[in-house]
Amino acid sequence: MKILAVDQSTSATTAFVFSADAPPVEVFRRPHRQIFPQEGWVEHDPAEILQNIRTAIAAGKTAGATVMGLANQGESCLAWDTETKQPLTPIIVWQDNRTADTCRALAAMGHEALVLDRSRLRLSPYFSATKLAWCYRNVPDATALLAAGRLRLGTTDAFFRDALTGRCETDVATASRTSLMNLQTCAWDAELCDIFGVPMAALPPIGDCNGDMGTVDGLTLASSIVDQQAALYGHGIRNPGGTKITVGTGAFVLTLTGGEVPASGHATVPSVAWRRKGEPVQYVVEGGVFTASAALNWAKDLRLIDDFSDIATFLEPAMIDRGLAFVPALSGLGCPHWNDAARGGWLGLGLSHGRAELVQAVCEGVALRLAEVVGEIGQGCDVADPVHVDGGMTRSPGFCQFLAEVLDKPLRLSAFDERTSLGTAGLAADALGTDLKAVEPGRDMIPARDRRESLQAFRHAVRLVESWAGMRD
Repeated sequence: MKILAVDQSTSATTAFVFSADAPPVEVFRRPHRQIFPQEGWVEHDPAEILQNIRTAIAAGKTAGATVMGLANQGESCLAWDTETKQPLTPIIVWQDNRTADTCRALAAMGHEALVLDRSRLRLSPYFSATKLAWCYRNVPDATALLAAGRLRLGTTDAFFRDALTGRCETDVATASRTSLMNLQTCAWDAELCDIFGVPMAALPPIGDCNGDMGTVDGLTLASSIVDQQAALYGHGIRNPGGTKITVGTGAFVLTLTGGEVPASGHATVPSVAWRRKGEPVQYVVEGGVFTASAALNWAKDLRLIDDFSDIATFLEPAMIDRGLAFVPALSGLGCPHWNDAARGGWLGLGLSHGRAELVQAVCEGVALRLAEVVGEIGQGCDVADPVHVDGGMTRSPGFCQFLAEVLDKPLRLSAFDERTSLGTAGLAADALGTDLKAVEPGRDMIPARDRRESLQAFRHAVRLVESWAGMRD
């Protein structure tokens, strides 16, 4: 049996075919447009991405796949007509900040405590609820479409599944990222929907992360899950404390906590890790750095870097120790700061700094932000050694060594980097009672320096960036 794993991420759609007796094979990879209508807004074209998924499925079928799984962006969402399967809005991407004022207004009205208690998520434009409400308010004839049972509001997975299988459904892990699902009951919460102004009748049913999910052009859809949770599964993490970092467009740390609902908190993000068919829910806590590889792409667009191989090695001493810091808040600051008004900045620039120093400062800033996130997670639960890492930036030995040192933890580097695809395929295989060929385990990287002073300097840089954001307000 061959399983097609389609990873529909923030920057691209990729597809690998997995089987029990052969290494994984990439069959499709295509980026999609990043649309920035105005400051703080980030959109994707749903028709463009759906066509990319269809092309990936065709490539998988040509390679002999009979089963597939689908990973999604998480909080990105849209409105569509379930009768025609046509999108009614663009995809509003998880990085989008257009509803920041709405979140502040809801907090001023005293709603944050209930939202935090029920969903375990803070009021933030990062999560889907306020974006879905924006979609509802901006769809022409939304009330009539809702009354006719045609309006759907949901995350991207539900739109793709509706268009591909004819079954408009989402999975419990993705639903846990909306702020509309009660994390204890794993069901849509009527009071939360009312607070945010999202009609519950327009939301898709919530199901498991694997099982019988319909058919797509003759392929059985056997798994569907958030990309970050898929990566956690793909790293083989099954015990509480197991932790992975994926450094993609954004960088995300997930620590598995087990079968108990994590306590609510303002800094980390409790969510569902997965619910396999017929099994109890497993939970996770997460923290995100909203701009990681996206910051490097930005630097490349500015011609500060010619090729990502330019960051393979790091200069010593580190830029942060020479007085040059970069805070990668190009889309705001996530965990533990949650400041959507913050923006990125270099601090300590001098005439002696060239392109190499500026780009290294960008990479160091991502690593230092990840150290903040891991430290915050560690205050509430154990973070086991080693920390598993994957993603494009981890191809740089210099970045990985610096990351190990600011975390003060050994890293397990993936030999096979596409852990989201591996986890998506693994969940599908589990649903069908089959196995995948084991991938290479990777290697460990051990800290070699004490970076506590670097962390202290970076914390000061973050405070300065936040104070600048406060002045702009």
